[in-house]
Amino acid sequence: MWYKINVACLILLGIFALPVQAGIFGISPKDRQEFVQARETYNSGDYEKAVQDLSAYIYKTKNIKRREARAYRLLGLSYEKLNHPEKALEVYQEALEFHQKNIPLLLAAAQLYQRSELTDRSIELYDRVLQLEPDNTEALSGQGQNYIDIGFYSKARQFYDQFFALQPQAPALHRARYAYAFLSQRDYENAFINAVMALTEMPQEPNYWLLAARACMGLNLPQEALRNLDTAILLAPQRTELRALKALWLYQQKQTDESLRLARQLLQENPENELALFTVYLNLKQKSPKEAKKALAQISALDTGSFAQRVAEKLLQ
Repeated sequence: MWYKINVACLILLGIFALPVQAGIFGISPKDRQEFVQARETYNSGDYEKAVQDLSAYIYKTKNIKRREARAYRLLGLSYEKLNHPEKALEVYQEALEFHQKNIPLLLAAAQLYQRSELTDRSIELYDRVLQLEPDNTEALSGQGQNYIDIGFYSKARQFYDQFFALQPQAPALHRARYAYAFLSQRDYENAFINAVMALTEMPQEPNYWLLAARACMGLNLPQEALRNLDTAILLAPQRTELRALKALWLYQQKQTDESLRLARQLLQENPENELALFTVYLNLKQKSPKEAKKALAQISALDTGSFAQRVAEKLLQ
């Protein structure tokens, strides 16, 4: 009988203690509703109001352990939407001081550091994610992109190998990045394979056709390379660098008349197109040395500090 009474008392005490415990240790119904409203404001696209509501929600308590990671993440994302990346980074940095193992926060911060070209910091945070969750595909692909950005292509491929083992049907963007890593290491066959896989999903993307074209040129398939490049030009006629590249490739294939015609056409549109000027020089260095030298002088006068300018200056000596 005594046992039953005590059990009943404990149950009653537990029932009456729930609201108190929620206020001290958890989230009160009022707090929860405030967060829900702030989240709805964010989802509606009113990011200025979301910043106000989320800041009020986070900082109303002096107990930092109660400041929720999900609220910090939404506050950071709100600042990102408002194009204030520096404020977003401040939010993420503060949140990670006491939510050090929160994967959504770590990913949000790592991605923003990556977009802000703070690659070392991004690598560090993606590494922390992968220590906690080795199969996290966002961290694997993000780290792959980081290592491409700093020119560590073998390292990038290692991360993409893991990524594609877990997600073989990944979006085309990842295939294209993988292709670029192979291309940068002169593995033209795998570059072409992955570029084609990207094109299968997104055939309207000119950059993927350009990847395929460069891979074909590396494989010594110049006609296929030119066809792929023509498709890229068709999809993005405003991109003069694609037409300038075609002019250069035509010269390399000894189609000098067409190469020179295209280079001169580009120079009518933009007299400072370095690659077009250099292609004019290549086409005329035997036929008309004086005019060829004039093209080099124009490159040198641009004072861009580019590779083409350095080559032009050397040839003019």
